[in-house]
Amino acid sequence: MKKFILIIFLMLYSQFFYSQGFIKVDNGKFTRDGKTYSYLGTNFWYGMNLAVSDKERLIRELDRLNVLGVKNLRVIAGSEGNVTTPWTVQPTLQKEPGVYNDELWTGLDFLLVEMKKRNMLAVVCLNNFWPWSGGFAQYVSWANNNEFIPYPPPADNGDWKTYQQYSARFYSDTNAKKWFENHIEKVINRVNSINNIAYKNDTTIMAWQLANEPEGGNNVTEYRNWLHQTAQFIKTLDTNHLVSIGSEGNTPSVENGTNFERDHDSPYIDYYTFHLWVQNWGWYDPMKPKETYNFAITKAYEYIDAHIKIAQKINKPIVLEEFGISRDENSYESNSSTKIRDSFYKSIFEKIYSSSKSIPQVAGVNFWAWGGEGRPRYPMSIWKEGDDLIGDPPHEYQGWYSVYNTDRKTKRIIRNYTCKINSNN
Repeated sequence: MKKFILIIFLMLYSQFFYSQGFIKVDNGKFTRDGKTYSYLGTNFWYGMNLAVSDKERLIRELDRLNVLGVKNLRVIAGSEGNVTTPWTVQPTLQKEPGVYNDELWTGLDFLLVEMKKRNMLAVVCLNNFWPWSGGFAQYVSWANNNEFIPYPPPADNGDWKTYQQYSARFYSDTNAKKWFENHIEKVINRVNSINNIAYKNDTTIMAWQLANEPEGGNNVTEYRNWLHQTAQFIKTLDTNHLVSIGSEGNTPSVENGTNFERDHDSPYIDYYTFHLWVQNWGWYDPMKPKETYNFAITKAYEYIDAHIKIAQKINKPIVLEEFGISRDENSYESNSSTKIRDSFYKSIFEKIYSSSKSIPQVAGVNFWAWGGEGRPRYPMSIWKEGDDLIGDPPHEYQGWYSVYNTDRKTKRIIRNYTCKINSNN
């Protein structure tokens, strides 16, 4: 009985008496109320939508993550398009420029309130280079009389290069950029309908993020100008919160038009982000794990080290905010083996944790992504409205990278490393 009472007391203490200051950057590190802040978090991009479609499930998912020690969630606060837009989460927040879905606004309010109860922090992503939330391509289409959007895979004859060049037109389109600035202003100035806290004054929000994986493509100069100008615009509206790009980093594809150091060279961008995809980039073949896994780990460590060195040089915090890998043999079955994934998670978490012990700029890591109790309509399906929301976005085969509530060993590894990384604080 005494033990139970003590646990309840500690839970209440952490929720109501723990200092709730904004995250700052001090001498290359994240700090909160003068103390170092580092984290192991997850990508939970669909939180806003889940708050509308199934509030009770959202509460259960947040409770599960809280038990695992996961206190930092990367979420979206921007989705564009309508039901005719394929491979895009539905419903969207912005059905057409300036026309919003009020139910989703309330969903975002609810998500932030529930996160605050658990002393969780949100990195809030405002746009997307990729199609699964509308993003840049939808803004470009709107600015050009709803013209045809080049479809990426899995569409028949879809081509990623064609899509990327189309999406990169955003940086040169005055109307598209202005509509997005209007959206930024609307988000930052919103007052939560549940707790009456303005978003720009809400300590639950750690950072505003310009977009998910923006790339310069064939429009690099305008892209880099946009990064600086948009970050500066956010700072004119809100001086409380950090700003990050959402950069994927110096990926193996030079056609992406990114330069990790130059892209972050702005006084209005507070910290570095980068992503790691050993399977997508061809470093790892799940059908040949014995031949490719060790090579993938070597390449991953080299990739991480190269990005950390840049953050050290400029003395800004750095977060590996996306990484993932499929289940064994690339299975999409929720009950299939995760032996390789578990090994990979442990290796990447340990790499970030051990680096953080000697390199103060190494500040955090997010796995991709939490699927929780959600399940695909059938393994390897493409998401449709009415399906469960999980970690895999709508344009990808469902079940690819999601971590489920039944993945017990994966969860143990996550819990072990949240304890280690949170102990830095």
